[in-house]
Amino acid sequence: MALNIYYDKDADLGRLEGKIVAVIGYGSQGHAHSQNLHHSGVDVVVGLRKDSPSWAKAEEAGLRVMTPAEAANAADIVMMTLPDETTADIYREHIAPNLVEGNYLAVAHGFNIHFGTIQPPDDINVFMVAPKGPGHTVRQHYEEGRGVPSLVAVAQDPSGDSLQIALAYAKGIGAGRAGIIETNFREETETDLFGEQAVLCGGLTALMAAGYDTLVEAGYAPEMAYFETIHEVKLIVDLIYEGGIANMRYSVSNTAEFGDLTRGPRIVDEDTKKRMKEILGEIQSGNFAKEFILENRSGNVSFRALRKQGEDHPMEEVGDRLRGLMPWLKEKRLVDRAKN
Repeated sequence: MALNIYYDKDADLGRLEGKIVAVIGYGSQGHAHSQNLHHSGVDVVVGLRKDSPSWAKAEEAGLRVMTPAEAANAADIVMMTLPDETTADIYREHIAPNLVEGNYLAVAHGFNIHFGTIQPPDDINVFMVAPKGPGHTVRQHYEEGRGVPSLVAVAQDPSGDSLQIALAYAKGIGAGRAGIIETNFREETETDLFGEQAVLCGGLTALMAAGYDTLVEAGYAPEMAYFETIHEVKLIVDLIYEGGIANMRYSVSNTAEFGDLTRGPRIVDEDTKKRMKEILGEIQSGNFAKEFILENRSGNVSFRALRKQGEDHPMEEVGDRLRGLMPWLKEKRLVDRAKN
């Protein structure tokens, strides 16, 4: 099926003129959306709780800040950029009571709409603008005159112009410079979760840690193990990002390419693919969403323990020490916790 891909020329920022956009949250995506929209000339307010440490950060960036309820009450378009596990509660308590007929409810990820933890009334327009990259990258690319490709989808359209409003919003955050791809909530949500779990986060980090452990257990220096199985991943990914897997294989040595083609399938084999299908099935059935929501409601005890276990792995200390030898890595950091 052919995809509809839109660019700046297909989106009209004028559709946001006279409208107030409330960005609820100021985390990775929230700080990028609000600042990019603001610098695109859109009237933006940021919705945060009174005791949020991000309140001062948003004001220092020149943004108006209100509580979530106040922001939703003032806005025509409300974008939710909060963590998936807290979005539904914030929506029910602070956003839903302040929506009026014809308002636009927007999300940066389809999780809560797709799995039904948020069910807006029929007279509310619902759309999604989901950048295909972390918010820190969305902000950096915008500042450098580029953009991050984004997905756009419409779930409810009583006003008849939700796609046009969504495209204008996407243009405002810089996505039209790279491409705005039309999809639907199910496809975005399920493929996003699968990519995170099986490849981008879960699969990749588990592979790196297993490679590191294998070398260290075989008696190799931890520093050598870290460089070869973790640090140099960026070099390979950059080549793939630039021109695909074939581009990477063209750039590396014949030895590396031969090892890639002959040994890679022994690491990721049919059993691995079978487990990937199981993970996809858990996502499609809603079982993962239920597990994640239940974990949050029970206090995230297991989640915090797993996070701590990862942080305590010896490779993290080795990596921190090696990065100390490369001070340039701190220049123009994507993630600066003092600002975003």
